Amino acid sequence: MKTQQYLTFSLGRRVYAIGILAIKEIIEYTEPTELPMMPACLRGVINLRGAAVPVADLATRLHKPSAEITKRTCIVVVEVEREERTHVIGVQVDEVNAVLEIPESDIESAPSFGTNIRSDFIAGMARVDGNFVVLLDTARVLAFDDLALQELELTLPANTPATAPTPPPAFA
Repeated sequence: MKTQQYLTFSLGRRVYAIGILAIKEIIEYTEPTELPMMPACLRGVINLRGAAVPVADLATRLHKPSAEITKRTCIVVVEVEREERTHVIGVQVDEVNAVLEIPESDIESAPSFGTNIRSDFIAGMARVDGNFVVLLDTARVLAFDDLALQELELTLPANTPATAPTPPPAFA
């Protein structure tokens, strides 16, 4: 029976997991340097051995309330493949729990909720000790190219299309 390893961590009272192969390292929480004009879930950047690494608050990205920073808060540094490039991104989590080996037979596909609820962030649902652990698809959760549009949609009144502003007419 095939098994895969996952790092489990908490966001609030929920347990999530990321495939261990995507994880580069786990570091103690360091306050990121804020950058202007960033989406709410991007907290800023940290200096990781001379490289500027963006840090995302995973709770905010998943539309959950962000917890206060404690001594158990940490940053999980992951590598994400996007458009044939590898990106290194830090993910702020409330606490890291354990590395689990989960048999493929204990993993179900992401549930289908219909068209109005996004389930594309979910790689699967694992049964662990009688409970479900949400297996996250890091490439999709950390795909920030859709964030600008998403942030715009959150600030617009209902029934307003989220489109780019129309340029002023050219004068002859």
